[in-house]
Amino acid sequence: MTYRFNGNDQFDYEILLALGAAWRQGADVGEVLAAASATTDGDAETWFSTWTELARTAREQAGKSAAGGHAVSARDAYLRAAAYFGTALVSVDACADPEARLREVFAEHRACFDRFAETCDPPAERVAIPYEDMALPGYLMSPPGRGGPLPTLIVVNGSDGPVNAAWTLLGAPAVARGCRALLFDGPGQQSMLFQHGVTFRPDWENVITPVVDFLRGRADVDRERIALAGISQAGYWVPRALAFEHRIAAAVADPGVVDVSESWWPKLGPELRGLWESGDRETFDRVVREAVHADPATAAIWRWRSKPYGVESPFDLLTEIAKYDVTPVVQQITTPLLITDPEGERFWPGGSRRLYDALPGPKELIRFTEDEGAHLHCEPTGRAVFEQRVFDWLDTYLADLRPPA
Repeated sequence: MTYRFNGNDQFDYEILLALGAAWRQGADVGEVLAAASATTDGDAETWFSTWTELARTAREQAGKSAAGGHAVSARDAYLRAAAYFGTALVSVDACADPEARLREVFAEHRACFDRFAETCDPPAERVAIPYEDMALPGYLMSPPGRGGPLPTLIVVNGSDGPVNAAWTLLGAPAVARGCRALLFDGPGQQSMLFQHGVTFRPDWENVITPVVDFLRGRADVDRERIALAGISQAGYWVPRALAFEHRIAAAVADPGVVDVSESWWPKLGPELRGLWESGDRETFDRVVREAVHADPATAAIWRWRSKPYGVESPFDLLTEIAKYDVTPVVQQITTPLLITDPEGERFWPGGSRRLYDALPGPKELIRFTEDEGAHLHCEPTGRAVFEQRVFDWLDTYLADLRPPA
């Protein structure tokens, strides 16, 4: 990297994401840089308090604008407030009383996003997608001045991203191009995890198929032009779903993920992997727990990353994550799939090329580089470049499926 804002790798990346979100009004560059300046020491409490205070300031500004009848200013400020609350929560597991803080700030985050959604033009529709014996909460966002059945993008979030990130990274560019965009929380994601205790599952086709059923039952959705796109760990969930759900017109994985566990093992090392492969659960759990708890920062990251799986034992956790591997079903994928390949991908390096090479059907691999400022995981600071390449590809596929006039 040619620039850095924080000594903590995760915090530094969150700052880059926030800067990139400014492209879609999800942050203000000056506000982000001021917060980054106040949190350079990487202290979790400082991070949490700085971003929470900024979020509450933006929320107050939104309320004043709304009261004065300034709808656009209110909308944009509510989105920024939601984003800053979401950024604060990244450090919550390293703070005192994390569960109470998570409940309080997550509720504030979602309330701000709800207000943003209500003030969009047209207002977003809050939806409940039937799923097993419950419902997945979501938002159906639509472009202004467009009626009738429209192409619709299903947005799949990553392992821990807030809903505002799903909007700025994928939803907003889809709506700007005349599509509807469906944002939702699946198992293990945000409200489904924090408020309902529902954890991840590897067989994501059992999530996407009910979502497709829901959309195809609506008169305002073009049932033949439903696309699917996912960010971060959804680079696994998207191809996994495509192996079974063949009603998707085209899809995007940003980046491509073959085996989710590959993002875990580099930090644990080959010796621990060998111990896990030996099946010695008791020793593996003891060694990992000792190593994790020796470093508070590592312990916090471990808690945050493992929370969505709902598994306490480190051995059992890695055993569960090993199920998140698309290799056994990749030959079943026939949907056109675009895969991003950002230079400097740190979670799944090489995964995009491996997925691309394994796919039997229509596919495209798009490289993003540091020279153009669009590198790193999910291209945080190259959003205009990302949108141009990815959505031009997606638009072409969806246009080819447009019914004759």
